[in-house]
Amino acid sequence: MKFLRVVLAILAVIFILLMAIITPVAWLGLLVLLFGLYQGAQKRKGKLTFSRPGFFVFAGLLITFIAAIMSPTAQVEKESQQVSGNNVEKTVDNSKNSEKQEEVVKAEEAKKQKEAAKAEEVKKQEEAAKAEEAKKQEEVAKAEEAKKREEAAKAEEAKKQEELINSMNLEQVLVARVVDGDTLELNDGRKVRLIGVNTPESTTRTEEYGKEASKYTTEQLEGKKVWIQKDISETDRYSRYLRIVWTQVPKNDMAEEEIRNKMFNAQLVLNGYAEPSTYPPDVKYSQYFKDFAMEARDENKGLWAFGENGTTKGDLDPKETTSKSPSASERSNTSTSNNSESVGNNSSTSTINTEEVVEEQPAQSSTEFFQNCTELRKVYPSGVPSDHPAYAPKHDRDKDNWACES
Repeated sequence: MKFLRVVLAILAVIFILLMAIITPVAWLGLLVLLFGLYQGAQKRKGKLTFSRPGFFVFAGLLITFIAAIMSPTAQVEKESQQVSGNNVEKTVDNSKNSEKQEEVVKAEEAKKQKEAAKAEEVKKQEEAAKAEEAKKQEEVAKAEEAKKREEAAKAEEAKKQEELINSMNLEQVLVARVVDGDTLELNDGRKVRLIGVNTPESTTRTEEYGKEASKYTTEQLEGKKVWIQKDISETDRYSRYLRIVWTQVPKNDMAEEEIRNKMFNAQLVLNGYAEPSTYPPDVKYSQYFKDFAMEARDENKGLWAFGENGTTKGDLDPKETTSKSPSASERSNTSTSNNSESVGNNSSTSTINTEEVVEEQPAQSSTEFFQNCTELRKVYPSGVPSDHPAYAPKHDRDKDNWACES
């Protein structure tokens, strides 16, 4: 019997321990059970504390049993609560995760948009750069094309200019120095006498307005490149080259406007620094020079301000002719007294009075004679043309129809 009780007690303890695994309340039942067993042992020893120790054993088993029954429900509820809590947490977490994911998605979307905007901006910049580069290339191409056209035009112009120069027999030269108003010295040593004009002298002798003419020519030509043109003669008797001087190449060397604006010979006359002076056979521009001189004289320009004949020899000067006084008309006063013949018995004296007859000889141009040019220049410093009374072939050594020219 004792053995049976021990076995039952051990089984009860094992049961409660098993229940304690399931629920913590079983430990209470175990304590109550152990207390009952102890009281039972004391009762058998005669040391009774409580009258019914078995009640504690039963109570401990009952408590364990009830706890065992109730623990699954609590556990389920707990688990349910846990599950619910977990679900809530999961929901919250999911919500948070969703929000986070949404934020991440938004951030990624914003990032993508930003990257797309940046890429678009870069693309626009690249396109703008390409457009700018294309524009520059186009401008460069246009500039090159314009340059080529300009060079072609210049080449064509140069070709036409060369043809024009050749057609007018022009030569480009550099004026080294000015001798006087109408005489130049070139850098190659040649001396050039301007055709068709005569400025007042300013070297071996001085004529009125000569220094001004020389200064004007110096300012306009010295050290500059000009174009010289031959008419007929090559040189004069002083070996000076006879030339027309152009400051620019004329388009038409016989056009008055071109002559006025580009020929230096003409400008000397137009501005009153020279008188026209024609020496055949170089007469290509002689009429222009005469017209320009009359124009300058009408405006009292330069040397014409000193008188209507200017200050030096020129085509507009009156022809210098010297004629001797015509011979006195001979008067024939014939008084003849005739003795009257007696006719009949009366004698008569007849006196014949001849009328006074004056016969006037026509005036003739006398010729002036000079032994040499030195004597002639004392009277005519610039020499005389072939139609002058003082002209003599022996004084015209260069046969240019002007004797003793300076």
